Amino acid sequence: MHIEPGIVNGAKLGLSYITAAAAAGITIKFLFQTVFRNFLLLNGILKCIVTTLCVFAFFEILPHYPLGVSEVHFIFGATLFLLFGVAATAFGLALGLFLQGILFAPSDIPMFYVNISTLLFPLFAVYFVAKKTISSNLAYKDLKYRQLLALTGTYQGGIIAWVAFWSFYGQGFSAEAFNSVVLFSLGYSTVIAIECLLDVGILAMVKRYHNNLPKNLFVARLASTTT
Repeated sequence: MHIEPGIVNGAKLGLSYITAAAAAGITIKFLFQTVFRNFLLLNGILKCIVTTLCVFAFFEILPHYPLGVSEVHFIFGATLFLLFGVAATAFGLALGLFLQGILFAPSDIPMFYVNISTLLFPLFAVYFVAKKTISSNLAYKDLKYRQLLALTGTYQGGIIAWVAFWSFYGQGFSAEAFNSVVLFSLGYSTVIAIECLLDVGILAMVKRYHNNLPKNLFVARLASTTT
């Protein structure tokens, strides 16, 4: 979902500054609620480091290729959310994207605010869907696979929606813009299918080995209803 440089430019980039600032504000709120307020600073820092490394690896090491208006990447947003929580995942997505751009793709930096909005707002949607649809008495390890796939679909659908929004906002509703969005969406569907299979496999491993998971690394609700 690295939207290609030039898709949004000039004065239109001003909107991305606003959306990215809003996403940053929501992330800081989540960090305060789950880390600072509960005096879990070191634990939170560990989760943020791990999610940052995961995101950096997803973007730079795993297969990725340009298609239409954006690059196609594996992200695993819903799985990171279930494993590490919304605050650490949001932080990791932002910092991982920034590091990947600074170190390996400096041409993407002008689009950082566009791309960070595209990554974070679908994550926040996953958080609210999980809050509304998953009982507070249910540990994440006890989720049904269809519940996990619903969260994955929420995240990936959000990615496609935001890519489409930025494309049409930046280029207008032209045939070329429409074709580029369709091309990206079709290509990204392959990533969605693979991620869904891997998400199911990860949840299956958590269900089987949850007693052996390091408690300080993963979100408390992964293995129990403790929050």
